[in-house]
Amino acid sequence: MTVTEAKLMTGRLQSLRSVLEETNGLLSMEGDVGAKVWPSGFRVLDVLLNGGFRAGELVLLGAGPGLGKTTFALQVARNLAVSGESVVYFSFEHDNHSLLERLIVLEAAEIVGSDAVRLPEVRRAFSESQGPDRMMMEGRLFGTEGGVEAVEALQGYCDRLHLHRSSGAETNVEVMRGTIEAIRESTGQTPFVIVDYLQKVAAEPPSPGRRQTAQLSEEDRITEAVEGLKDMALDLGVSVLALVAVDKSCLAAKRTRIQDLRGSSALAHEADIVLILNNKFDVVARHHLMFNTANAEQYHHWVVMSIEKNRNGVDQLDLEFRKHFENNRFDTDGGRVAEELVDERIFLE
Repeated sequence: MTVTEAKLMTGRLQSLRSVLEETNGLLSMEGDVGAKVWPSGFRVLDVLLNGGFRAGELVLLGAGPGLGKTTFALQVARNLAVSGESVVYFSFEHDNHSLLERLIVLEAAEIVGSDAVRLPEVRRAFSESQGPDRMMMEGRLFGTEGGVEAVEALQGYCDRLHLHRSSGAETNVEVMRGTIEAIRESTGQTPFVIVDYLQKVAAEPPSPGRRQTAQLSEEDRITEAVEGLKDMALDLGVSVLALVAVDKSCLAAKRTRIQDLRGSSALAHEADIVLILNNKFDVVARHHLMFNTANAEQYHHWVVMSIEKNRNGVDQLDLEFRKHFENNRFDTDGGRVAEELVDERIFLE
């Protein structure tokens, strides 16, 4: 390699020749030259995404309130940590203790099934006065269905799941970069990144020597955040799953679509994958509700996850997963939606 070629390889610039040589070098050592993939643990979704979420990708998960965005994200985090992967969860909405309580409920259900201890019981155990023999978590949860076993299971992967109590005033993309790099340095693993949620990401401070003359509008701030997260995914070789709220003006829509996400058009433009959650009962075509009332009631227990955009694979597909919100989880064995769904881009029936 010439001195000129060596200079060209510095920074962000690299010649195609150097890429070829680098790839051949990795292959000769039986190295992995493909992008790292993090499986979500939701089998049908992973199949359609060619294995899961890939390094360099920004994935958006949008839905109205109460439809399970945090539940899905925390379950993905748990699935990855159990499988040996490192995860960092930037939480703008929940404190770390609340996430711990949810993980206990989720883990207990994974161990003993639907009769497992539920969130109100866990919160009571942690808040009520107890005797000296019940000072630790296992003691507090003694006698609950799966509570003690859940805490023991958490001990098995707790070093790989990192919780960041994020602030809408301080936690910007640069803070996230520093956190990710610190985790990689201390663990030797590149973490999967979850942002809960994107519209809360703090704006970047003004450049040195330049005064910020006006406060950014929400649209400009969201544009800055989504562009920053995409750049971060590429620069650090991570996959970012960012939760996205729906615009208030669109909450009354029968079916949430990509254009209903709160913010600018940059959301759809920058994202590699966009997943949208809807209640199945709300989005099945009317004739399914009219002619089979028994089935209609069952639709309340399911969520439809639509792959609205997938830059590197199939999209415009609708999946369904059964909700078990009392256990803070979804059933990972979902499938394709068989029923006809409403599509407000075309018709309302």
